[in-house]
Amino acid sequence: MTTWWPYARLTASLLGFAAIIAQLVRTLTGAAEATTAHGSHLLTVGTNFFSFFTILSNLSAAVMLAIAAVWAWTAGRDAAREPRRLAVLLACVATYMIVTGIVYNLLLRGIQLPQGATVPWSNEVLHVAIPLFLLIDVLFAPKRRSLSWGTLGAIAAFPILWAVYTLVRANLITSPGTGDPYWYPYPFLNPHITPGGYLGVAGYILGIALAIIAVGAGVVWVARRRAASVAA
Repeated sequence: MTTWWPYARLTASLLGFAAIIAQLVRTLTGAAEATTAHGSHLLTVGTNFFSFFTILSNLSAAVMLAIAAVWAWTAGRDAAREPRRLAVLLACVATYMIVTGIVYNLLLRGIQLPQGATVPWSNEVLHVAIPLFLLIDVLFAPKRRSLSWGTLGAIAAFPILWAVYTLVRANLITSPGTGDPYWYPYPFLNPHITPGGYLGVAGYILGIALAIIAVGAGVVWVARRRAASVAA
């Protein structure tokens, strides 16, 4: 596995990039064809695209998988384990992607989107294939090192910043799709439609935060357990 796993990581990375680009092209094409000022505002549409946790997580995962593959072929060729910084960043993106897969398939899969708004194969890659690959990577990738429980702080940092950014930005822009004076990337973050308003949104955020911490703790535990078994 040591010899061919970097190729698997690079393949997953390229597949993730391809899926992101395909969906970005579809999104910008739709904006270019829109007949309203808010719908055709490419800067807003593009910024919205890169404001989805799914897109940011997949983009980060694609970058880190490519970096990990290159490391394995260069400085890591004779190394016994990954550098700590690389291991921590891989733990972060693995956690985000696994949570993305869970949240999408439990909360969002049944939500109908406008016809032609998504690229079907890209949607499955971003929400199923890459999350599954990162789970497999956590469980079986070679040269993984033990991680301290303090890694959970690094894992939690980005989702906290993303949630703050999302809720602050939401009421500062006009929705390209509807013209509403707000835009939220996910319906469960929208207090205008979520039962209980902001209180309901807070409940969803708390639930997802707990999921991120739980999955992150699982990722760290597996790394520690695998490192201990190798040392033994």
